[in-house]
Amino acid sequence: MLLKRRLAPLMLERTQPILNIERRAFMKQTLSLGALALLTGCDSIEDNTPVDRILKAMSNWNDKAQGAIFDPNKLALTYEQKDVVDPFRFNAFYGEDEVVVVAEADYKLELSGMIADKASWTLAQLRELPQQSQITRHICVEGWSLIGKWGGPSFGDFLRKVGADTTAKYVGFKCADEYFTSLDMATALHPQTTMALTFNDKTIEPRNGFPFKIRVPTKLGFKNPKHVMEIFVTNDYPGGYWENQGYNWFSGA
Repeated sequence: MLLKRRLAPLMLERTQPILNIERRAFMKQTLSLGALALLTGCDSIEDNTPVDRILKAMSNWNDKAQGAIFDPNKLALTYEQKDVVDPFRFNAFYGEDEVVVVAEADYKLELSGMIADKASWTLAQLRELPQQSQITRHICVEGWSLIGKWGGPSFGDFLRKVGADTTAKYVGFKCADEYFTSLDMATALHPQTTMALTFNDKTIEPRNGFPFKIRVPTKLGFKNPKHVMEIFVTNDYPGGYWENQGYNWFSGA
C-alpha cells in the first residue's frame, strides 16, 4: 500500500523524469543565480551529481533567506464567506479512494520532544479550547488555489499551553496516512496557524484531514499536514515527505 501511495499519479511525479533531464541539460549551459532559484525544489535531489549538489545548496540558501524575511506578525489575506469553495478539493500523494478514516473514539494526539506536558489529547479536549476561524487561500505547488474556511484552536496557543520550548527550531508532524512534514517555530506560532477541526463550520471530513489538519495560510499547501497523530518539537532538522524529495523546506506562500 505504501509503494502504491508513493507512486500515485500526481502531476509533478508524472513529468519528473523528463523535467530532470531537461533541467540538467539547461544547467550545463547556465548556472545563473536566477535559474537556480527557479529550479530549486522542483525535482528530487538524490542523484548526488554536481548539479544536484548546487540545487540543494541553493535550496538551503532559499530556506534561510525566506526564514530571515518572514514576518511573524504579518497576516495572510482573508476573504468573505461568499468566496469559500465547498466541497474543498481533495489533494494528497494517493487517490481519494485511499483516504484514511480515523476513528474518533480511539483518537489520541500524541506529543513528544521538547514539550513539558506530553499528555495525549482527545478530540473532545481539543474542542474545549478557545476556537478561531479564518477564510484564507490554500495555494498548491501544483499551480491551483482555493479559498476555504477553517476553524479550530490557535496552534501557537496550544504549543504554549503544553509547554513547548518556543525557542526550539522546528515543530514536526506525523500523520495517519504516513505523511510527515515540519515547520519553523516562527510559522508554528503565527496567529493564523490553526489546528483545523472544522471546515466551513462543520466537522472536517476525512478527505480534508479528519481528525484535524494544521492550516498554515503563510505556507504552500503541502506544508499543511492532515490526519495529524503526533506533534513534536525539536532542534534536529525533521524534513518532510516532499521536502526529502527536493521540495523547498520553508515554502512560504
